[in-house]
Amino acid sequence: MKIIQRHYLKEFFKVLALIAAGLALIFSLLDLIDKMDDFLPYKPSIASLLSYALFNFPRYLLYLFPMAILLCSLFVISQAKRREEITAIKAAGGRMRTLFMPFILGGVILSLFGFILGEVIVPEFSKRAFELKNSITKKGKKFSFKEGTMWLRATDGSIVKIGLYMPEEKVSLNVSIFKLGPERLMERIEAEKARWVAVNPPLAYTKPDEKNDGGKWMLENVTVYDLDNGTLKKHKQLDYPFIGSPSVFAEEVRKPEDMGIRELLKYTKRLEEAGFRNLKLLVDLNSKISYPIVNFFMVLLGISLPMRGRAGGGLVTTAIGIFVSLFYWFSHAMSLSMGYAGIVPPVVAAWLVPLVFAVVAVKFFRKIHE
Repeated sequence: MKIIQRHYLKEFFKVLALIAAGLALIFSLLDLIDKMDDFLPYKPSIASLLSYALFNFPRYLLYLFPMAILLCSLFVISQAKRREEITAIKAAGGRMRTLFMPFILGGVILSLFGFILGEVIVPEFSKRAFELKNSITKKGKKFSFKEGTMWLRATDGSIVKIGLYMPEEKVSLNVSIFKLGPERLMERIEAEKARWVAVNPPLAYTKPDEKNDGGKWMLENVTVYDLDNGTLKKHKQLDYPFIGSPSVFAEEVRKPEDMGIRELLKYTKRLEEAGFRNLKLLVDLNSKISYPIVNFFMVLLGISLPMRGRAGGGLVTTAIGIFVSLFYWFSHAMSLSMGYAGIVPPVVAAWLVPLVFAVVAVKFFRKIHE
């Protein structure tokens, strides 16, 4: 029994490596082709373009891993059944659940790998892809964003620190602005809050090459320290037109899918402490945890489905795997959308479809005839 178990497991991981890597590579190259119009005017090197595709590889690997796992487990078991190997094992007194125990352990390992991939590898590689894109398009690094805190250089040369930025509300909390002279700090501005205020037509000081949302940042509860004259002034409101617009921030702020669970959790807690409840971040945080777990249940489903009836050929197996994967993605996306809209709680939105698939997978596995 151990020999045949090792054989099936080796075949499974071999096919999984080929399919998962192949799918992730194809989607990485498609993403590169999609960005090619942005890159070509700057005449990047082939090495830079390939590096960009490589940095996006782990992100697509994470997304496509459940589909690859289901396809591989379906393929290995359906081929074994088609060659009458399963029948021979049963005739020799072998028990099916015992035969598939290494696959269950493999499913646990694959779920753990998914967690590591999403928590450690994807955030780091996504950061490198973003930096490389800016390097190719010669934008340079204008922003630093982590756990809601942002550092940036304003258009007047000042250095700005935003303690907590909330993209959905277009609000910044605990804003510090440092105006530098030739040799030292000349002025420091502290604001409790900065709010984006619509202004039409667009302000005249907007640079031609910058996006403009038809507005400006209005500082609230402001203290201005004039270090040159040693004076202090307070203002209820003060407009500061030199910080980029929210549309510019949207390109620079790290998206939830590019953050690790720890960073996303800290960002969410900071928002809640400030009195803001961002449903999208809460849904994405729960999804970060639930998504890798489905790898384990895709293994169970891939084992169980071929055992329930006549084994089909390679095309039938592939079609079943793609259909089930697309159905899972569509259902999960719909559930997440309802969570974003506040129709269902974030925990329900992120866990409903994975748990339904888990129940179905376990039920099918328990019904495998010994």
